[in-house]
Amino acid sequence: MPPLTPIAGRVAWTGADLAADKSWVKALPAGAVAEIEAALAGLGDRAPPRFGAAEFPLPRTEPFLRAVAEELEYGRGLVRLTGLDPARHAPADLKRVFWGLMCHLGTPLPQNTTGEILAEVKDETGTGASVAAGSARARSRSTGPLRFHTDKCDVLALLCAANGIADGVSRIVSTVAINDAMAERRPDLLAELYQPFWRARPADEEGEGMASRPFAMPVFARGPDGSFTSQYSRTYVEMAQGMPGVPPLTAKQVEAMDMLAALAEELCVEMPFEPGQIQLMNQHVTYHGRTAYADDAASGARRNLLRIWLASPLSRALPAGHADQWGAVAAGALRGGAIPGQSAFAA
Repeated sequence: MPPLTPIAGRVAWTGADLAADKSWVKALPAGAVAEIEAALAGLGDRAPPRFGAAEFPLPRTEPFLRAVAEELEYGRGLVRLTGLDPARHAPADLKRVFWGLMCHLGTPLPQNTTGEILAEVKDETGTGASVAAGSARARSRSTGPLRFHTDKCDVLALLCAANGIADGVSRIVSTVAINDAMAERRPDLLAELYQPFWRARPADEEGEGMASRPFAMPVFARGPDGSFTSQYSRTYVEMAQGMPGVPPLTAKQVEAMDMLAALAEELCVEMPFEPGQIQLMNQHVTYHGRTAYADDAASGARRNLLRIWLASPLSRALPAGHADQWGAVAAGALRGGAIPGQSAFAA
């Protein structure tokens, strides 16, 4: 059991901190847009995933992107980029621009059993698309609110392609700030979060076989060098209840999750997502969610976010017990994502 004391540092930010200090919102440097346009023109007919950073060269922008990657791993764990204009690009080209930029930050990962690597997060409930009830896709691709959670990647990247509507506000919270607040107010509940919680995975994330096999992992943990990590979805904890061999949640576990949720509400930053902005979140030290929204059918305005999951070469080492969820736990490993029939990239 790690010491139940505050961790502090820049990573333990609060919503009030970020409201007072907007340095987490970073504009692309001068000349970056022209360099991006040149890289796009040089792609020919290549589309994701048939190119990477080498085929999308950004020599003058690269130092800026390197600093962003370092801020994500060693700083606040949260960056929002501005400076892109989606109106300049056809939808397919906007995806190529997003993909090319993100390949300079890490390796894109499959997000579900279909091998989807560049997702569109938009309402599918009224489109006639076939979406399995209870799936990860059903939750994110609706207009409903999303509880605070993590995705299974080192860095989650979201590009706002369109958001000509009200609501659907992006919500992010530092999990280190939650840890620290709980250490001061209820260390007994913090201790619970460092103990295993049984979870289950949706079938569309890793296949029927993996979805039927629950696993136990703490909500909060420290890696071999003491680095903090949290991988959590209360929905997945609830999904495991009633499965064979899974004990019922204790009153103390429920109280700990309730306090975690209350602190997330208290400490989070809320900010509308504007077209062209890219939000980058280290999934070891942040949770994210959103408020409910409604598309405007009359005007045709819709909310559409492009999503990429990244394995970061700068990533921290994780506890050995996290291999079932991540596939690999070494620092800088290719890990996370969804591959049918196995956990991430573990053979």
